[in-house]
Amino acid sequence: MLKLEILEEAFPLAQSFNISRGSKTEAKVIHVIANQDGFSGHGECVPYARYGETCETVRQQIEALPDQFSRGELQSIIPAGAARNAVDCALWDLEAKQTGQPVWQLAGLEEPKPLTTAYTLSLNEPDEMLLEAQKNAHRPLLKIKLGTTQDIPRLEAVRNGAPKSTIIVDANEGWELDTFLSIQDDLKRLEIAMIEQPLPENGDEELIDQHFQIPLCADESAHTSKGLEELASKYAFVNIKLDKTGGLTHALVMKQRAEELG
Repeated sequence: MLKLEILEEAFPLAQSFNISRGSKTEAKVIHVIANQDGFSGHGECVPYARYGETCETVRQQIEALPDQFSRGELQSIIPAGAARNAVDCALWDLEAKQTGQPVWQLAGLEEPKPLTTAYTLSLNEPDEMLLEAQKNAHRPLLKIKLGTTQDIPRLEAVRNGAPKSTIIVDANEGWELDTFLSIQDDLKRLEIAMIEQPLPENGDEELIDQHFQIPLCADESAHTSKGLEELASKYAFVNIKLDKTGGLTHALVMKQRAEELG
């Protein structure tokens, strides 16, 4: 018998996390524990307000699951989203403990190796972003939250504060096409390596047939493997997040399909 426990947890952030859509000072997390035959698997998710998710709606989805199901069956029982992610990851962890094999082996993947990850600087006034960039100038990769009509002074401040770091930008759907086109030369001058989700999800068809100097990455526009073919005409990369794909199971499917599309 599979038994699911659901815990709600909140973790204060070290500092306010600001993007073009708003700010938050804590992370509200749903923690799922999958218990079976004396083993316990853990998974968690962060409900995404951008898609109408709350801790309550995620809890309700999980509580509505049947008494018994497999990880494969889960993919069709509950839609992609935070709730499925927490349960899916808990089932991966449960299987790993039951079999004594790490998840990467169960998934048929290569053994994980160290990777460079991006450290995020929140959207703020230029002088504040300069200070944050200076404090983190030792980091090889910085991700800068933007998405306003006055972003170049912010980006110049970050570049001055971290002259040797590789910089990628995340506009979080905050720009209009005219704004984005008007700052192309500045983005190139400041040696920006990638732009994530420059336009709103429901308006990114304007990216088709445009020629940008810097590669684009889809985030809010990329949820699951469905629709990747269309995204390939707009973006060079996709940001695969487990809370959007509904867990590791479909994230691996999405990754494979994205690589096939090149």
